[in-house]
Amino acid sequence: MKSLLFFLLGAAAGAYAMYVYNGRESYTGDIVSERLSEWRLTPGDVQADLQTTGQVVRARARAAGETINDLRIVATIKAKYVLDRDLSATDIRVRSKSGQVTLDGTVSDPAFVGKATALALDTEGVSNVTAQLTVQSK
Repeated sequence: MKSLLFFLLGAAAGAYAMYVYNGRESYTGDIVSERLSEWRLTPGDVQADLQTTGQVVRARARAAGETINDLRIVATIKAKYVLDRDLSATDIRVRSKSGQVTLDGTVSDPAFVGKATALALDTEGVSNVTAQLTVQSK
């Protein structure tokens, strides 16, 4: 009887976790989609930037008095990449100096350059993102 109770509690906790995770994923996806067009990071915009300069650079206005530790910025961006199904945190190197973020590495699709840039730019303390990502199919 005790085992059955623990099983049911575990199943309920797991079901709730899946509910929260699925709801969070769609919310995050909506935000990213909105930011992609707002910051001109659609696949067409990214392709044009890569053909012209070989990199994607976007800036964001900083809030007054906003300063965040660079290690915290890197950790937050890496965590976003870990949670995203399209991006690989191991394939993208993130560096930050005074809120100026540089992304190096590879992605599997040109659209993911924009997505990686949008997620980094939508991080507290980030004022500028330079994406020097290359597109390689796996």
